Amino acid sequence: MSSSESHVRAARTPTVAVTGAAAGVGALLTERLAASEEIKQVIALDERRGEVTEAQWHTLDVRDPAIADRLRGDGDPVDVVVHLALDLDLESDPAARTAYNVRGTQTVLTAAAAAGVHRVVLCTSAMVYGALQDNDVPLSEDAELRATADATGVGDLLEIERLAHRAPRAHPGLNVTVLRPTVLVGAGSDTTLTRHFESPRLLVVAGSRPCWQFCHVEDLVTALEYAALEKVEGEMVVGCDGWLEQEEVEQLTGMRRMELPSSVALGAASRLHRLGLTPSPAADLAYTMYPWVVSGSRLHDAGWRPRWTNEEVLAALLEEVSGRHTVAGRRLGRTEAATAAGAAGATVALLGTAALVRRARKRRGL
Repeated sequence: MSSSESHVRAARTPTVAVTGAAAGVGALLTERLAASEEIKQVIALDERRGEVTEAQWHTLDVRDPAIADRLRGDGDPVDVVVHLALDLDLESDPAARTAYNVRGTQTVLTAAAAAGVHRVVLCTSAMVYGALQDNDVPLSEDAELRATADATGVGDLLEIERLAHRAPRAHPGLNVTVLRPTVLVGAGSDTTLTRHFESPRLLVVAGSRPCWQFCHVEDLVTALEYAALEKVEGEMVVGCDGWLEQEEVEQLTGMRRMELPSSVALGAASRLHRLGLTPSPAADLAYTMYPWVVSGSRLHDAGWRPRWTNEEVLAALLEEVSGRHTVAGRRLGRTEAATAAGAAGATVALLGTAALVRRARKRRGL
């Protein structure tokens, strides 16, 4: 390649910074971008150094305003920031989690604008649409965001969406692109929705219509790459084509359902969470009760296609959670799991959870 050809190539290939680059989706994206001929350089930002040696690493907390200096760089300034440093851990303290997620996103957007970055890519979730009984199936990508802030992490994601909406007005010239993956599977993803498939039986609330639309992390990574390369912009959903009805899920998994009235299921979930026995509030149940599947037309129009089907991702999820046992979002120890796995599986597990409630009440004098 001649020097003039190299110059032209450098002019059209961006320098991309990735926050949360040392683990999970961030690590996979950093590795992919570092190997791409369409990317000039990758700046990796995290609180610890990751394993992608081709990237230029900076260790810092994303809430540190010094991130602006890292984005300016010693050489070529950063063109695009992909912000993936989010805490969505079920076991995290909710207040600390919100402080990290919201403050981190605010700092990244402000620092990006100050450093002359022209695009920030954020990643939230299709959960922001809300799981409601009257949702269209599928929803359109420009449907109103009707989620409540009560479900785990969803309040943080809604605030990030608001920050994304306001940022271009506060920082003229800054483009903000938002990707909303459906039920994410792979790279150690551990959510209320993945734990749903760790239970001895699939909990189904009577009268509900669960619909399942999955997203494998490999597909999310390629969609994030599309956004980093400015092949798409705006807000868009990332997920498999179509969805699975509850009956299809049961047939594919071989798992039997445990059907409960909504008052029983929601009441038990609320009490267990209030007593600190489960990490998931009752609001999380809505996402296993009502449809929130979305048409991913914008990425399709740009030429992107998912490589994974819903059936394949569900099979991968079952393999990933094999050997784990969860009831009402609470991971069971070996003794509890052995009890729950008996012939009366779901019933025994439910009784065991009820016993935990009674014991907790006695300890607290309730």
